[in-house]
Amino acid sequence: MNVHRSNAHRSIVLAVTLAGSLSVAGMHAACAQEAEAPPRQHWSFHGPFGTYDTAQLQRGFKIYREVCATCHSLKLLAFRNLADPGGPEFSEAQAATIASSFQVTDGPNDKGEMFQRPGKLADHFPLPFPNDQAARAALGGGLPPDMSVLAKARGYEAGFPWFIFDAFTQYQEDGPDYIHAILNGYEDPPPAGVTLAPGTQYNKYFPGDAIAMPKPLSDGQVEYTDGAPATVEQYSKDISAFLMWAAEPKLDERKRLGFQVFVFLLVLTGLLYFTKRRVWHDVHHPAAG
Repeated sequence: MNVHRSNAHRSIVLAVTLAGSLSVAGMHAACAQEAEAPPRQHWSFHGPFGTYDTAQLQRGFKIYREVCATCHSLKLLAFRNLADPGGPEFSEAQAATIASSFQVTDGPNDKGEMFQRPGKLADHFPLPFPNDQAARAALGGGLPPDMSVLAKARGYEAGFPWFIFDAFTQYQEDGPDYIHAILNGYEDPPPAGVTLAPGTQYNKYFPGDAIAMPKPLSDGQVEYTDGAPATVEQYSKDISAFLMWAAEPKLDERKRLGFQVFVFLLVLTGLLYFTKRRVWHDVHHPAAG
């Protein structure tokens, strides 16, 4: 009797848990449906042979430094990475100059106190706020996400049958697409009939359409020296590409290695095939039956 009661209890718990899970999933799906799907962009690093555009990464870093670094951290990236092959490829002297323009917390000193000093190549990018509580207090309760892996952590669902096509085309750039779309998705005033909570802005690509981050970019905000257009469209593509590199700095190297392994496996397969033919060519198998 106790066994039957225990089994019945387990069944009720499982049913309630499943119902709750389905309800949460439904809420997430409904929230995701509210936002428009980000349009796909052309990226130089797309596909098995794509590579990062060095000039674009340097422009993207300029956007981060002059606009995003005020609120968003990049804590997994070190200043020395700016000079690595396959990235922005600043010279070591340029990277050292960039590092020295940031103040980094160090210590304790002889008096047991923490102190500020200019950054060095080995240092990671400093946090814009001492802690999360300070960030929330300064930004009206919002906590800006760290941008180190933002391009890999953010994305959207392509849906059927597009995810099948993506498997064949090796499209993996939904993260940069999403960031680019968010930066271009602000609308002021919002569409008729849309009511926003205080402190939020309308963004048609953000789940729920209401985003706490004010529009960060405007035309002519950052000066480019290489002739690239100083527009929100160009800014958003450059910072999205830079954040993709920050999230996956060894992408070019990984693709090269993958291609070399693929060629090696093809050659090895051919050698094994001809070796098998050579070893077994005089062996006669009895006829079946």
